Amino acid sequence: MTGKDGGAPLEPIGNSPVVILVRPQMAENIGTTARAMANGGLFHMRLVAPRDGWPQDRAWRTASGADRILEAVEVFDTVDDAVADLHHVYATCPRPRHIVKTVLTARGGAEELRAATRRGLKVGLLFGPERTGLDNEDMARADALIRYPLNPGFMSLNLAQAVMIMAYEWWLTEDGTLPRELMTNETHVATKGELENFMRHLIADLDECGFLRNEEKKPGMVRNLWHFFTRGEVTEQELRTLHGVVTELSRGRKLRQG
Repeated sequence: MTGKDGGAPLEPIGNSPVVILVRPQMAENIGTTARAMANGGLFHMRLVAPRDGWPQDRAWRTASGADRILEAVEVFDTVDDAVADLHHVYATCPRPRHIVKTVLTARGGAEELRAATRRGLKVGLLFGPERTGLDNEDMARADALIRYPLNPGFMSLNLAQAVMIMAYEWWLTEDGTLPRELMTNETHVATKGELENFMRHLIADLDECGFLRNEEKKPGMVRNLWHFFTRGEVTEQELRTLHGVVTELSRGRKLRQG
């Protein structure tokens, strides 16, 4: 089975965390959660005492193609049953509670989850009901809590959003995407040789038209032009366009003079 955009199959990738939805209230939210999970490479969902039972057709309508996750859902009566085969469990906690327990950010939690799975341990993430979140008894089963550092004046997330944050952070722990990249499409970043060729063309025409006639200022003006073109990553296609610009300006000037 492939994703909705025709991409990679929606199959479990290695030893990924189990997402455990505790007493979820709406089938649509379970479906959108499956969609969020698939985006971040989480493929194991468990439900604890879903309010309307399981399966629910409405969940498939909102899953946007993440059907395989819903088809493999496991249902349990209690949190204890749902986590019995796991080695480490983390619980999301949107509000401060009177509990003495390690609290991690989403990023910190994802890094610990990844470290545990690399050791071959099975891990899980607890998410509470949409309206109330996890209660103290649920969180007592967790090794640590995860709180998202959001706007303290408005920290309201729906279930799928809460899962999406963890799925995203989980994916980033092994993602090799560069933080910043120039998209060049069919061209490439210009080499120093290509830039040197263009600068010779430009400076020769600037000399010919008289722009560089002040011999005292000429070296500094040429350096400024070099700085301009080396400040970023000009592409070979852009240099070819600029070659054309310089050539046409020179041709137009000669035609006017003639």
